Amino acid sequence: MTVEIAEVDRLDCRFVDHHWRFAEERAAEIERHWQERRRVNPALYDGSVLLACRVELITSEDGARILRMSLFKTRFSRFVAWRDFGWPDKTVSNCFSMPAVRARDGAYLLGEMAPSHSSAGQLYFPCGTPDPSDIVAHGKVDLVGNLVRELAEETGLVVAESRAAAGWTVIFDRQHIACIKRLDFDAPSQALLAKVKAFLASESAPELADALMVSTLEALSDPRLPAFMVAYLSRAFGGRMKFRSVQGRFGANDSTATLRRRPSGSASADG
Repeated sequence: MTVEIAEVDRLDCRFVDHHWRFAEERAAEIERHWQERRRVNPALYDGSVLLACRVELITSEDGARILRMSLFKTRFSRFVAWRDFGWPDKTVSNCFSMPAVRARDGAYLLGEMAPSHSSAGQLYFPCGTPDPSDIVAHGKVDLVGNLVRELAEETGLVVAESRAAAGWTVIFDRQHIACIKRLDFDAPSQALLAKVKAFLASESAPELADALMVSTLEALSDPRLPAFMVAYLSRAFGGRMKFRSVQGRFGANDSTATLRRRPSGSASADG
């Protein structure tokens, strides 16, 4: 699948009720898979996470480009099985926010997922799957708050000490929807990296195994980088990776372009 990219002005995320047929129809298989994953990695925890069952690009009356999403709650074990089985339900997406931490010299901070992580060894911008703690007033899902919290928990960096980009770069990579906000820190890359490494060393159970800075296209050949990460960084470094822009899908005058549709018969409290 070709990676798709859109630039949006803001995110509009809402919590909804949703009947996930995959989780019901393959419950026994999911449980067996989870027990096997836990046997290999006992640190895995079957908490609640939020996945997206509807995703739309819209243009508001004031001309703002908005990514609107409906998210529902499920167990982490169901999410892991859905991902590991190859995303058999294509109406659901794994949507998450990511801070693209950039140093003064243009290098970006990456974290290596710790052995206890379900994606151990992979390289990402520091982030975490949304969970029910991100649901705030009136059913809004606060992905900005999620970004702020995850960055602090994983690296010790504080968003308020950076200059944040006004909008978001959204990357659609199979069932991944990475909502990335660039954060510019007024520090050289080595100083920023040293600060993060000192934080990791101070933690009894750090969420990251390591951290590194990348600043060249050559670094993007690392097999531990998912496609959505390569797409963002290639674009940032002036590379020629092929991707498709979805800017043309924004509906005019508050009309919508649906990217992921709910399956027939699924329930959504907010329509």
